[in-house]
Amino acid sequence: MISLNLNGKMVKVEAEPDTPLLWVLRDELQMSGTKYGCGAALCGACTVHVDGQPTRACVLPVSAAAGKKLTTIEAIGATPVGQRVQEAWAAIDVPQCGYCQSGQIMAAVALLRAIPRPSDEDIDQAMSGNICRCGTYPRIRAAIHKAAEQS
Repeated sequence: MISLNLNGKMVKVEAEPDTPLLWVLRDELQMSGTKYGCGAALCGACTVHVDGQPTRACVLPVSAAAGKKLTTIEAIGATPVGQRVQEAWAAIDVPQCGYCQSGQIMAAVALLRAIPRPSDEDIDQAMSGNICRCGTYPRIRAAIHKAAEQS
């Protein structure tokens, strides 16, 4: 049994210690907002926050998440920065297919917590590990700037 601090609540899961956190979230805890994209930490679709840092859940063993504060897309809107990012995403109409967007939002929130008024270069650097096959990068950048202006 592994105990996790997930979105502000303690939960226990029965999983092998080397099971990727992504599969525990999706299969054991029915938290389907975190997406599977590549399984190799290359695309960013599975991004969650571990102690506030954007982390790829597809390669993080669940045992490494024990004792850490985990936040998923399901709870990010409960934070002021997360709420601003989600509102900006909707206002700018960022998603096209939407598959990558939870990972994009998680990365954007982490960026704005670290750099409240990011430059285009800051945004490009922070978001570079998150792939959008639909090419919504200009709208993502605009939404991040909009969320930053609302702080």
